[in-house]
Amino acid sequence: MPTTPPGKLLGSGRRADVYEIDEAWVLRREREDGGDAAAEAAVMAHVHAHGYPVPRVRPSGSRTDLVMERLSGPTVLQACLAGTLDGTEAGSLLARLLRELHAVPALRSTDPAVRVLHLDLHPENVILTPDGPRVIDWSDAAEGDPGMDWAATAVVLAQAAVAGDSLSALAEVMLTALLAGPSPLARPALAEALRRRAANPTMDETEVELLGSAEELILSTARTG
Repeated sequence: MPTTPPGKLLGSGRRADVYEIDEAWVLRREREDGGDAAAEAAVMAHVHAHGYPVPRVRPSGSRTDLVMERLSGPTVLQACLAGTLDGTEAGSLLARLLRELHAVPALRSTDPAVRVLHLDLHPENVILTPDGPRVIDWSDAAEGDPGMDWAATAVVLAQAAVAGDSLSALAEVMLTALLAGPSPLARPALAEALRRRAANPTMDETEVELLGSAEELILSTARTG
């Protein structure tokens, strides 16, 4: 069972809330008994041990509570909106973080083609700390084909790009930069990423309806096999 929140509420996302513990640590709590904090912490500790930029974690004794290092700095999206990072730089950073992640061996599988996947690496899940970027929210992490990770990130950006709002132009620039270089993105992975996105319970009907246009944009931006 979750413990009583140890401090003030620092922020809320679609699935979880983040509370203050002290100056060095925060607690992220999944709502409605969702998630598996122990499994997520294990993945984060594994990639951290291989030099990947994630917050440090420590055991919480709860399935829904993840205790992790407190970070300071804007998200990639916030930095873009503040004018301290442009869309091309942001997209290139996401691409670099994906490549670096897929250089980390899998935690469980012994198949050399299988890698750790974040599956939700987008501009709001990268915090630009004084010591460099840190990737957060590993609740969807899995092991598999790196192409799935590229597809998942591309779908998030493309969905935002076709939404027709104030962030659309920025998202399209990010998508173009993300897919500017070689990547393992292929049509089967893209189809699966679109299916998973449509099935995501946090998506509303309007967001799901954008996925067809998002697919067309991705296909027109990158070569997919």
